[in-house]
Amino acid sequence: MILSIMQPTYLPWMGYFDLIDIADKFVFLDNVQLERSGWQVRNRIRSSQGELMLRVAIATPKRFDETLIHQTQFVTGHPWRKKHLKSIQMNYQKAPYFAQVYPLLESLYQKDETSLSQFNISVINALCTFMGINTPRMLASELVDIEGIKDARLTSICKHLDADQYLSPLGAMAYIEQESSGGDLGENGIDVFYHQFVHPQYTQVYDGFISHLSIIDALFNLGPQNTVTLIRQFRQAPINYTSLPR
Repeated sequence: MILSIMQPTYLPWMGYFDLIDIADKFVFLDNVQLERSGWQVRNRIRSSQGELMLRVAIATPKRFDETLIHQTQFVTGHPWRKKHLKSIQMNYQKAPYFAQVYPLLESLYQKDETSLSQFNISVINALCTFMGINTPRMLASELVDIEGIKDARLTSICKHLDADQYLSPLGAMAYIEQESSGGDLGENGIDVFYHQFVHPQYTQVYDGFISHLSIIDALFNLGPQNTVTLIRQFRQAPINYTSLPR
């Protein structure tokens, strides 16, 4: 069984959804430290001037290095939702699938969720359903008897869910492979693969192409079915940890 684990990011890019789509099960790693400038709180869309960064307004009662993602709340009364929706509407209102995509986003932004984690996960789950990605998804914070940090925590989650293969984001390779081949996962008999995704080009609402934007850019320009089809067409074979040079 292939398991993938990722932090719940804000309006993720296409590769995030490819990672979910490949896996047999997917875990939102929502009970780890919040990163001050991480993708949990920001992402990019397209504007007539180029890329536009959208950032949510969070309240952090503790220092960032003491705040977990699922404990993070939004600033009460801050109009970031309204501002983000306005930016999305203004920049994508001429996109081919605006009438199909925007009402879904509007309904998600109008919910009364006060938690960063809950909001991000709600959006990701809704977009998965919209595109027909049916991989079972769960929260790390709701799993019991999970121990360790970094790759040891990943091992614990894999064992808890009876996963014998772990599909890792490519960016996690450095710390997983730091001490030994496959890290703690490999030492515990879990076959580690590193996800690869070559971002496809498609026609955007403005001239030129900007890569690695939020997936909503593709959804507005291509629609849900064409977006997930494109994701699967550009899927690359994962890299097995045993093939890495040592």
